[in-house]
Amino acid sequence: MIRSAVVAVLALALAACGFHLRNALSLPPDLGPVQVVARDPYSPLPDALALTLQRAGAEVRRGRRAEEDIATLNILSERWASTPVSIDAQGRAQEYALRYAVVFELLGADGEDIVPQQAIELSRDYVSSPTDLTGTDSERDLLSREMEREMTASIVRRIDGASRQPMP
Repeated sequence: MIRSAVVAVLALALAACGFHLRNALSLPPDLGPVQVVARDPYSPLPDALALTLQRAGAEVRRGRRAEEDIATLNILSERWASTPVSIDAQGRAQEYALRYAVVFELLGADGEDIVPQQAIELSRDYVSSPTDLTGTDSERDLLSREMEREMTASIVRRIDGASRQPMP
């Protein structure tokens, strides 16, 4: 009895705060097959994007070069940077900012912009001990993987947002 009352109160509180689940990913209805093309053949981003688009219901074609009559998600630029944010008394870096920036565009099969060229930049700070580099490398690798997942989600949300806007 008490448990069901607590669940009911929590459900009402959650509904009152304005929380709602995110709608399913919406791709443009006339998108057709999509090909993800990147300049860097060793980047994991194109594969992650292709998998995410495929899970959203898009037909994804693999390959490096753009084919005709296929929508193309172009990864125009992908850059990583690590810059010192703070230093200690000996002039050694103590904290870094890890930055990840991607410039992309989505072109329809007819070559027209579905999502015009735009950039997304992510940044995370991490502490680096000059005496213990093992932990720093692991933390940086973990942050990099997390940022790659977040970048994939950000790009797909931009495509989703563009598909929900009314066409002029």
